[in-house]
Amino acid sequence: MTQPAYPAARAAAARIHAHFERHLATAPQAKRRAAVPDARTIEAMIETAFWASLRREEGLIPRISLAFVAPEAVDWPLIFQRQLPLGAQPLTRLGPAVERPGIHLGVWRDGEQLFVWGATRDLPPFCAVLEVVAPGLLVVKHSRESESGKFVNVAVLQGDEVKIINEQSGSVPDCPDLLTSLIGPETQHAASESVSVLIRLAVSMRAHGRGGSLLVVPANTEHWRESLVQPIQYALTPPFSGLAKLAHGNVSEDLDHRWADAIGHAVDGVAGLTAVDGATVITSRYEVLAFGAKIVRRDGSAQVNEVILTEPIEGARAEIVEPSQLGGTRHLSAAQFVRDQHDAMALVASQDGRFTVFVWSPCENMVRAHRIEVLLL
Repeated sequence: MTQPAYPAARAAAARIHAHFERHLATAPQAKRRAAVPDARTIEAMIETAFWASLRREEGLIPRISLAFVAPEAVDWPLIFQRQLPLGAQPLTRLGPAVERPGIHLGVWRDGEQLFVWGATRDLPPFCAVLEVVAPGLLVVKHSRESESGKFVNVAVLQGDEVKIINEQSGSVPDCPDLLTSLIGPETQHAASESVSVLIRLAVSMRAHGRGGSLLVVPANTEHWRESLVQPIQYALTPPFSGLAKLAHGNVSEDLDHRWADAIGHAVDGVAGLTAVDGATVITSRYEVLAFGAKIVRRDGSAQVNEVILTEPIEGARAEIVEPSQLGGTRHLSAAQFVRDQHDAMALVASQDGRFTVFVWSPCENMVRAHRIEVLLL
């Protein structure tokens, strides 16, 4: 066999195939079940998507999502009269038509040949999806059992680097629900709507590209104020409760799509506050208390000198590092806030795309810093 044009595709294909085999074998019986792509199919899809990501269509980078699914396995498929070969050039030309979120090009096989049959928004549970995020940056993921919620990332490929998500990362002591939900399928880790909103906030914070900090503090307490400069420049009176009402309200099936639009706008509005210099403060019920807040060390508290750094990828080991190694002032101040406020959580987005969640670990008696950008792509 000849060496593939993109060697990382072959290096990752067998491990990705094993992920889908394992999950579909343990998934509960359902009306619709996704087909498992074999390793050669995964390799071909990754290789083609990689080369397509390096091309341009009218000077623009193609944003493509490929789903391995037959047209008869989805509702309301858009089917081409003539099938297209799975190649970099056809994918690049189709890019402008399917670049909006939630639209996938359907890939299927005819014997040994793979082809693009059309496009779809509907996918069966655990369907294999390959998304082009940026030139040379690809994410393999799968759909969830329910229509809502972020897809579960399986692997991230960037150039010759392959990162396979470590599903056991969610079982470490003191792991926040946010991380557990991002890693695990719904059959094992059912995410509450509250956790789902926090995931949406993290994705939106990262998307605005300016960097920012979000402090999540317990509701109905004032202890968090001891770790912020007073008065807070942009304190809110009364707290903004729009997102909280949407997150915890009962939504009927008839209003589901309107609710999804409303909560999406509310999430983006709150996440946008984090772009302002300083931290945004919300309660665990998603009431917005303030933004532009300056973090200080609480009186009588020790300075944070070390944190435990983890990343949910295979082969990565927990390290004890200085907070300054994680980034700049945002990371250091977030680590200090959690050091002083053990029942709080801090989310920090960097301008370069890195995303870190800080929580207090009673087991280690230290701050844990979870690097999770590979789960948010």
